[in-house]
Amino acid sequence: MNVSSLSSSAAFELRFEDLAHPGHAYAFPCDAGGQVDLDRLSERGRERYFYARALIGRDWSYPCVVRCAVAA
Repeated sequence: MNVSSLSSSAAFELRFEDLAHPGHAYAFPCDAGGQVDLDRLSERGRERYFYARALIGRDWSYPCVVRCAVAA
């Protein structure tokens, strides 16, 4: 699931990988330092962000900052 559609101009995403289901992840638009602007997320996006953060190491990996692919 990708929540980053809120900001197509975001150059980076903060990704939490699902430990039980490889290939599944939550991704949130962020800056290069991994700071997510919570005010720009939808209510559902904020809920998922806090959910993933609360379960780091149990259900979700430690987040990593990745550069978004630029559409041609």
